[in-house]
Amino acid sequence: MIFEQSGIGTDASFVQAILVGIVNVVFTVLAILFIDKVGRKPLLIFGVTGIAICMFMLSYEFDRATYTLQPNQVTELPTAINQQQISPMAGITYDNDLAFKEALANTLGEDVAQNNESALITLAADINSTLILIFILGFVASFAISLGPIMWVLFSEIFPNYIRGLAISFVGLINSAISFGVQLVFPWELATLGNSLTFMIYGIFAAAGLIFILLVVPETKGKSLEELELILAK
Repeated sequence: MIFEQSGIGTDASFVQAILVGIVNVVFTVLAILFIDKVGRKPLLIFGVTGIAICMFMLSYEFDRATYTLQPNQVTELPTAINQQQISPMAGITYDNDLAFKEALANTLGEDVAQNNESALITLAADINSTLILIFILGFVASFAISLGPIMWVLFSEIFPNYIRGLAISFVGLINSAISFGVQLVFPWELATLGNSLTFMIYGIFAAAGLIFILLVVPETKGKSLEELELILAK
């Protein structure tokens, strides 16, 4: 969905999704290799900083995007779209994705506009899709080398022995619930808030998380569970 919003088309978005999977695997392996050498907290700081930067840059790039359907492109539209009906939009530049999508819905009707949204954005979008891809892969890499695997290691280390099993189960439930919530509301955010504001919100959450890590999260590298319990109890 994100790749389609960058105007590269549905087929290309599937190909780039493969890159996401490859990057995810590679940087997860790197996290496994470095977690005991570098430490938990430095990797978290590095990764969450990368996440925040990538989210803010995605917001910036989508904010710069414009959408213009050129007159000569109208003939390239899918047959499901009435060319005569959409021709009044030709040559008009829209400053953001919300304005463009709203114009499509008003011109073609919501059903036709939604069904052909990817093709229309691919033709109309003036956006640096290469940078979009780089920042998405940067986000995936940053997550895979930090929050993705390391939080589970921390969960097994920071809780006292007498509640460790229950605590890990509880935070795992919270993690799954938040992940479910993000995936549930993300399409709504893109449709209602727009691409730029959506990624800005996630960037702010990442920045807040970075501050929390810097101020609160302890380094657990090289410490026994008993030592950690004494340190955290203080």
